[in-house]
Amino acid sequence: MLLLQLLLPLPPVSLPLPLLPVSLPLPLLLLLLLLQQQLLLLLQIILLLLLQLLLLLLLLLLLLLLLLLLLLLLLLLLLLLLLLQLLLLLLILLLLLLLLLLLLLLLMLLLLLLLLLLLLLLLLLLLLLLMLLLLMLLLLLLLQQLLLLQQLLILLLLLLLLLLLLLQLLILLLLLLLLLLLLLLLLLLMMLLLLLLLLLLLLLLLDAAIFT
Repeated sequence: MLLLQLLLPLPPVSLPLPLLPVSLPLPLLLLLLLLQQQLLLLLQIILLLLLQLLLLLLLLLLLLLLLLLLLLLLLLLLLLLLLLQLLLLLLILLLLLLLLLLLLLLLMLLLLLLLLLLLLLLLLLLLLLLMLLLLMLLLLLLLQQLLLLQQLLILLLLLLLLLLLLLQLLILLLLLLLLLLLLLLLLLLMMLLLLLLLLLLLLLLLDAAIFT
């Protein structure tokens, strides 16, 4: 319409003013066209800016989601480390309980050793008494004059021999018990060494977990 108005000829000046058609001069029409083009460009620029803002917002949302995922992964790793440390602490507690049990066993073995030593002392005392009895019998043999005394002495000697054999058997049994106790002590020492090595390994693992 504006171009048609531009192409139309201007009205004559001789007509009266109320009968003039509505028309604009050419510079104003050019200005209006320029303004319309500028408005379209501005609208396009605004649309592009809005699209850019939407893209930036989407990128920000993606970055926030990535940050949240990373934080969740870090929290999970920290929880796993805490669980590992708790498991290591539980293992250390179990090892300490085992050490306490081994110490109790060692105390029991020491008590058994003390009892065996007391038995050995009693056996030594019995041996001394038997030696004294033998000496007495020898004296009686030297002083013997009657047959009855001889028979009694023979019986006493037989009894002494039996007692000596029993004492030998008891001593052998005590030696076997001592050997068994020594073997048990060696096994306990090996167990203690293994437990100490395990404790050292666990402490090294704890230090490595704490430093990492």
